[in-house]
Formats: sequence, structure tokens, C-alpha cells
Amino acid sequence: MIEKIVEGVYWIAGKDKFLPDSHVYLVGLPDSKDFTMVDCGLMGMGSYKLGEIESIGVKLENIKRVVLTHTHLDHIGCLPEIVEAIPGIEIWVHEEEGRFMERADDRIIFGNQMFESMIRSQYTIPKGFFDFKPHRKLKGGEVLDLGGVIFKVIYIPGHSIGSIGLFNEEHRLFMSGDTVYADGAIGRYDLFSADASQLKASLELISKLGVDYLLPCHNRIVKGSAEPMIDMTVRNWSPLLS
Repeated sequence: MIEKIVEGVYWIAGKDKFLPDSHVYLVGLPDSKDFTMVDCGLMGMGSYKLGEIESIGVKLENIKRVVLTHTHLDHIGCLPEIVEAIPGIEIWVHEEEGRFMERADDRIIFGNQMFESMIRSQYTIPKGFFDFKPHRKLKGGEVLDLGGVIFKVIYIPGHSIGSIGLFNEEHRLFMSGDTVYADGAIGRYDLFSADASQLKASLELISKLGVDYLLPCHNRIVKGSAEPMIDMTVRNWSPLLS
């Protein structure tokens, strides 16, 4: 079920199956006719996510772009479904992972060979399934007007080389991808392109944002007073990432 978090920001919870399915966030003021999906989810989840969006009266042709917090399988698995349902939708991703997409290098998508073998045993993934060219490659620091809701792109590598978050100053609202969760956990740092020292620096950066609403891509979300929880998470994990 889709849930309004603040004006212009909606949450569609992931539905985990064999693998985790990322949450999707929809951004855009109701009358803007300019909506953005943040991440899309696992294979087979496209109709569910788009159906939830349509249930609040948003027309699919008004979804202009998908912003990917990173390109792991559980975040982009249903991207082919989204692109098929919404011709012309743009794909925005950090330049580090955009380069992998442009050369059809799927090592970040699968994480490691063990995961790839396990996933391919459960799903049929044809050659070229994730062969997409990003329309915009982000660097971090950009200020984006997403249908009347303003977000700053925060570059937070560590979980993957091109992980980003989106920070809204008005509500102190942060979409953290898989870098930090709302239950004291952080994103894993043993997959291809991950880096523990980068993750530590990214966590410390997040702790300085003064986050009130924390919207990660898995598990629960925090709708107010998230800063103390983030601070505790960073204190607990920093010594292990040195």
C-alpha cells in the first residue's frame, strides 16, 4: 500500500520474495505532472509498484524519471518492466555506476559470483536484460527540483561505488538507499565495488545532516527524530569499518 510521508513524498514498501525487494519512493507535488521514482525493485515487482502509484491518481505518463540510489539487483531488477510500461522514462544514476551500465558490466548488479549463481538458479535473466544507457549521470552535490520538491544529491559510496542519497532540507528528510537503515544496521560492504573505509566516511557524513525523516530502501522507515538513531548506528559501526 502506498503511504504519504510528507507533501510530495510517498512510500511504496518492498515485497520480499526469494530476494529482498527494495522500497520505492515517489516524489512530486500532486499537481506537478512531474513525478520521480526513487529505485524500482526486484524482478516481477514492476506491476505492483506502478499499480500503487496509479492508485493515488498519478498517471504513468507523468512519471518522468527513475533515480537509482545504486544498481544492485534488488533496486533495478524490475527496471525493464518500468521502461516498457513508461516509454521515454529517464534513468538517472551516479556516474560511477553509470559507467558500468554503459558498458553492460553487471558485476555491481549481482555483487559477487555466488549471488549471481544463486539468482540465476531462481530467475531467467536473458543477455542484455540490464543493458540500459543512463540519461543523466550524477556526481553528488546537485540540487534537483523533482516536481516541486527539492532534493540535494549526497554521494555516499561504500555499500557500492556509486551509492547516493537524496536530502530534502525543508523536512530534514533523507533517502538513504542501502547505506544506513532504521534498525541500527548498515549496508553490507563485502560486495563488488564496496569499500569499508568509504562507507565509514559516508556514515559520518550522514550523521551531520541532522536527519529527521529517514527513508531507507529496506525494512522500516522513521518519520521523525531519526538523528539520535543514526548517531548511535554510526558510533557502533565506525570502529568496525576502520
